[in-house]
Amino acid sequence: MANQISQLSVPLTTNRADPNAMSKKILVLGAGELGMPVLRSLAQRAKDVDGVNINVLLRASTAASNVPDKQRDVAEIRDLGIDIIIGDLVKSSIDELAAVFGQYDTVIGCTGYAAGIDTPMKLARAALQAQIPRYFPWQFGVDFDVIGRGSPQDIFDAQLDVRELLRGQHQTEWVIISTGMFMSYLFEPEFGVVDLEEHAVHALGSLDTAVTLTTPDDIGVLTAEVVFTQPRIRNDIVYLAGDTVTYGEVADKLQAALGQSFSRSAWSEEYLLGELARDPHNMMRKYRAAFAQGRGVAWDKSDSFNTQRAIPVTDVASWINANLISARSNDTRGA
Repeated sequence: MANQISQLSVPLTTNRADPNAMSKKILVLGAGELGMPVLRSLAQRAKDVDGVNINVLLRASTAASNVPDKQRDVAEIRDLGIDIIIGDLVKSSIDELAAVFGQYDTVIGCTGYAAGIDTPMKLARAALQAQIPRYFPWQFGVDFDVIGRGSPQDIFDAQLDVRELLRGQHQTEWVIISTGMFMSYLFEPEFGVVDLEEHAVHALGSLDTAVTLTTPDDIGVLTAEVVFTQPRIRNDIVYLAGDTVTYGEVADKLQAALGQSFSRSAWSEEYLLGELARDPHNMMRKYRAAFAQGRGVAWDKSDSFNTQRAIPVTDVASWINANLISARSNDTRGA
């Protein structure tokens, strides 16, 4: 059975005065596309650190789900030695969440935007109210500071609000991890950038516009490394990069790997803003228009945490080989 939430307080183990103090009692919020890789990597990395206890907060419906994928994830979490805490980030109040967060010295948000645009701020307020020593908000994406306010994607403004809140206090240390776009997202048919059936690439902005891409598995490994790095990282933004490429380079890599020519066209910022104006609540159109502006969505891979620490990651060519070429080979063998 999953553990129930305990309201008992425990001694906080992160000593702010000691720059080498480790996160020891960790709560991860969510076990989805990013949460599971983070949990796996934390569990692996924690083997080298004495006294680490890792927990994950899940809804009761998820922990008791009959859906095979959910059952598999819950079984894996338990096999990893991770404790399941039952809670609901949407239904719980800030006070209720603070009571839960206060039992940990480190909270890592991995829920994404599915919980709603107001949830990141709600969680940040709960973390500060609980006065936890260390908080990793859900900011695993682009550089919201560079993008600035008023972008086509209104969620980005909400993330800037969270940053302002965290920067305006000195009780809780914060760490923001910027990853760029999840690499697989670039190739999602619904996103529309890469059309594998028509062998076409539709660039956002221009063929020379760049985007930083990182796989969730790599983010998991690197997040665990950031959590346990000594002296610990505090009140800072850490940049990750599996690869940084232009849309024209994406077409080149697809063409080289698949042995087929890819047509190239650009969806201009003006065109994408017009599309968004015709359907202003369309989340995909918001993202396309924001990425077309080219601000804060790409940084030099040589400046990334993984390159500076010489930690290997998946680049675009490797992702294509593993997910497009290998997948096609497997399909052919199974036919």
